[in-house]
Amino acid sequence: MENTSTPTVRAGRHRFLGIEIEVANGVLVPREETELLGTTAIDTLIGKDSALVIDMCCGSGNLGLAIANAIPLVKIMSADLTDETISVARHNTQRLGFSDRVEIFQGDLFSAFDGKDIGRKADLVVCNPPYISAKRLEETLGHLLKDEPREAFDGGPFGISILQRLVRDSVKFLKAGGILAFEFGEGQHQQVAQLLIRSGGYGDISFVKNELGIPRVAVARAKY
Repeated sequence: MENTSTPTVRAGRHRFLGIEIEVANGVLVPREETELLGTTAIDTLIGKDSALVIDMCCGSGNLGLAIANAIPLVKIMSADLTDETISVARHNTQRLGFSDRVEIFQGDLFSAFDGKDIGRKADLVVCNPPYISAKRLEETLGHLLKDEPREAFDGGPFGISILQRLVRDSVKFLKAGGILAFEFGEGQHQQVAQLLIRSGGYGDISFVKNELGIPRVAVARAKY
């Protein structure tokens, strides 16, 4: 998640793809720019009678809940790391009435699903991961950390540490033909393309551009 501005309103409710999401200090505020990822994810599911979606790095739960709101028969398994995000995501799930179709798990990326029999079963893995380099975060974007968690922004030394793990591990959970869709930072599309190509597990790699013509969302299909 890169948006370098701090939202005017912190704690409280924020609109995201037609639903109201509650946030609190220590939880990433949903950004309007991430609606591009949400609509892209929803488009991949249109026409499916049922689907299993993994919402990785779920934060407040906004992506998974927006998908559940748009696609009636989808089941969502969302995951994040910190106690604060898990608490807020579960609260939003209950408040919006999606507890029957959306489950929230806690852990370090896919380890959140240890013991769950979902290998090679997901139709979609969607993720808004951290992708800002640690150096840039410290030197020019420290204001983001005032109320929001470092884990939501810090992508490691080069900004791609979590992206690397996401690309590597998603194929273990996607069924053949399943889709991986994720947001990345401005100027990272070539690195992302190489990550997907070198993994050997994906085909039909494409990028979705924002209203300024800048690639911001990657979409790839699991080969096996």
